[in-house]
Amino acid sequence: MMSTNLEVGIVGLPNVGKSTLFNAITKAGAEAANYPFCTIEPNVGVVEVPDKRISVLTDMYHPKSVVPAVMRFVDIAGLVAGASKGEGLGNKFLSHIRETDAIAEVVRCFEDENITHVSGSVDPLRDIDIINTELCLADLETTQKRADRLNKIAKSGDKAAKAELTVLEKVLACLENGEGARKAQLTKDELPLLKELNLLTLKPILYICNVAEDEAATATENPLVQKVTEFAAAEGSQVVAVSAKIESEIAELPDDEAAMFLEELGLPEAGLTKLIHASYALLGLINFFTAGADEVRAWTIVKGTRAQKAAGKIHTDIERGFIRAEIVSYDDLIACGSELAAKEKGLVRLEGKDYPMQDGDVTYFRFNV
Repeated sequence: MMSTNLEVGIVGLPNVGKSTLFNAITKAGAEAANYPFCTIEPNVGVVEVPDKRISVLTDMYHPKSVVPAVMRFVDIAGLVAGASKGEGLGNKFLSHIRETDAIAEVVRCFEDENITHVSGSVDPLRDIDIINTELCLADLETTQKRADRLNKIAKSGDKAAKAELTVLEKVLACLENGEGARKAQLTKDELPLLKELNLLTLKPILYICNVAEDEAATATENPLVQKVTEFAAAEGSQVVAVSAKIESEIAELPDDEAAMFLEELGLPEAGLTKLIHASYALLGLINFFTAGADEVRAWTIVKGTRAQKAAGKIHTDIERGFIRAEIVSYDDLIACGSELAAKEKGLVRLEGKDYPMQDGDVTYFRFNV
C-alpha cells in the first residue's frame, strides 16, 4: 500500500553527489562533505510535485487554500560493501530504506580528481552491483529468518504457513543467486504474503546518473550514462541523468532566474522535475483533483484505482458512504472555461464506485454516512 505521501529513499556510495543532489532538490541543507558517512541519520525533504494544472485550476476557482501533491525524499547514509554485515553504518542504514516506496540509486558518471571515489575509480555499473548486492544480502537474512520460523509451523500442517513458505523459497532461490526478489516473478496472490517483510529488492529502482556540469544537456551521449541505461532497461527500471552541481546552483535562484539559467544551459527542465516524473512512471502514479471555492488540491493515486478507493484517499467516511463521483476531465474543464459551462455541454459525468480514475480527473465525491 502506497504511503500517504510518495516516499523515495536516495542511496549511493560515499562521494557520488548524493547529498549534494538531495540538498538541491529539497533545499534542505543536509551536510555534503568530501568524506564517507557525513550523513548519519536520514535527512527528509518534502517537495511539491511540479504540476501546471494546479495553478490553472487555482486561477479558475480562486480558492482559500491550494494543496499540491508532494513527494518525500529520504537521504540515507553512504553505503559501502559489507553494509548488510554491519560495515560502515550497516543495518541501521538499510532499515531506513525499508519504509520507502521506491529506491533511487545515485551513481557517479563524472570524473573529478578533487573528489575521491570510495573504490578508487569511476565505474557506475560496479557501484550499482555493490549497492544491489548489499540489498540482496540484507533481504536474504530477513527472508531466511522468516523461513526458519515458518518451517516449524508448516510441519504442524498449518496451510497459511505452507503457502507463505512456498513463496519465501522462490525468493530465497533468487537472493542466494545474488538476484533481487523482483526476479522471482511473483503473482498478485503471492506478493501480499511478503508484505510484512518490506523487502528492499522488491522495491522499484530508479537510477540517477550524476554527470558533470558541461554534460548535463547532452547526458545521453555520456558512455557511462549509456551503460547504466542499458542495464536499467534490462531490469525494467528507470534512469534519470542530472548534474547535482547544476541542481545546487538552480536551488539558490528565484524561479524566473532558474528558468532562464536552464534555458541558457539547453535544459528543458530541472533535474527535480525529471526525477519526479520518472518516479511517477516507475510507480504507475497519477494525480486527480478536487476543486472548489474552499480548496484546490491534487491527490496522488496508483493508476487504475477505482473511484470508491480514491475517495478513501480524501477520507475513510467518503469511501464508506460513497454514492457517486461527479467527474469532468481537466482538459474538458479548461476548454469550457468553467464548471458550469462544462455541465451545460454534458461533459460532467456521474461515475460509479468501479470507475477507474484517470489522470487529471477533477472530481466531486457524493457520499452519505
